[in-house]
This record gives sequence, structure tokens and C-alpha cells, in this order.
Amino acid sequence: MTPVLNTDAVSLSPIALFLQADIVVKIVMAGLLLASIWTWAIIIGSWLKFGRIRKSVEKFERDFWKADDIDAFYKVHGESDLPIARVFAAGVTEWRRSTAGGNVDRDGTRERLATAMAAAAAAEVDKLSDKLNVLATVGSVAPFVGLFGTVWGIMRSFTGIAQQQNTSLAVVAPGIAEALFATAIGLFAAIPAVIAYNRLSHSINRIEARLNRFADGFHSTLSRQLELEGRR
Repeated sequence: MTPVLNTDAVSLSPIALFLQADIVVKIVMAGLLLASIWTWAIIIGSWLKFGRIRKSVEKFERDFWKADDIDAFYKVHGESDLPIARVFAAGVTEWRRSTAGGNVDRDGTRERLATAMAAAAAAEVDKLSDKLNVLATVGSVAPFVGLFGTVWGIMRSFTGIAQQQNTSLAVVAPGIAEALFATAIGLFAAIPAVIAYNRLSHSINRIEARLNRFADGFHSTLSRQLELEGRR
């Protein structure tokens, strides 16, 4: 049965627009609102998390380069959950495995150290990037979901015109208002998601660059140690 549109004055209140909407448009609006809440939870949580990680990474790196004994430093910080600590632990673990025997293949050890730390850094970056795909998905899909609500609302308006044989604004306005409101919610969900995705991706890139610089510096330190042991 074709729904009859409310021809009373249309309230611009978001709650009123939602309540007056068709069930399909209501589902679209509710889904977009949930996506927006989820997006903001990810944005706030990731922003705070990345801020803590940046500060902790800077402190770890300062403490490491001030340390005189790598083994002693590893005993204290080797079990840390920090990304840079895991890169450091991967390097120490590979160093111990490669130098455990009597004859040390220096070139092979250097290659394995570089591979182990690069793999650890990549794994940490993957963990940090885990939820960014949600932001990318919301940013790209939400406008189209809102557009679907818009199309449905306009179709409903035309159905009301055909049923009532009346082209006055009072007949068309409710469906158009609902349609535009669905579009607005889609943009409300998508715009912060896109902005946050770009900013958080930049933060992850900075952390990744720092991890790689630390891995290169630590690799150079261990490489020099290999040369010293080779001369003995």
C-alpha cells in the first residue's frame, strides 16, 4: 500500500525528520548515525593512542642511545609493548641467534638483522593501521548510503504527488526534507572519517619512519660490533 505523506508543516528538527521518515530512510539514518559514532570512537581512541606512542618512542630512543650496555638495556625494556621496543627485541634476538656459534657469517648476520627488524617494524605499523580501514570505508561509502536515502525520499515524494494529484509544496516537502536529512547525515559521517584517515595515516607514517631510522641506527651499531669481534 502506498504511504500517505504528512502534508502538515514540516519541522526541521532532526528528531522530527527522523520520526516522520519512511522505515527505509529511518534504517539508513540509523546506520549512518551508528557509523558516525563508531568513527568518532576510532578517531578519539587512535589520536590518544598515537600521541602516547610518539612520546614513549621518543623516550625509549633517548634512553637507548644513552645506554652503555645493550644486554642490560634489553633486560629492562625487552618485554615492552612499544613498537620500537619490539623492533629492538627482534634485532637482539636475531643477533644472539646469529652469533651463538663459533664461526659467524658477518654478511649473513647483517642481512638477517636488517630483515628481522624490518619485518618487526612492518608488523607494528600493520597493527597501528588496523582500524584505519574502517575510517576509509565510512569515508567512501557513507555519502552513497546517504544518497540512497535521498533517492528513496524523493521517490516517496513523487508517490505522494501521484496519489493525491497535488503538486503543492506541502505534499512534496516532507519527503524532500527527509531525503536531504539522510544526505546530511551521510556527509556528517563521511567528512570526519576522511579527514581523520588522512591525519592518522600521516601520524603512522611518522612513527614508521622513526622505527626504520632506529632500526638502521641499531643495525649500524651491531654491524660495528661484528667488525670488532672479527678482528679479535
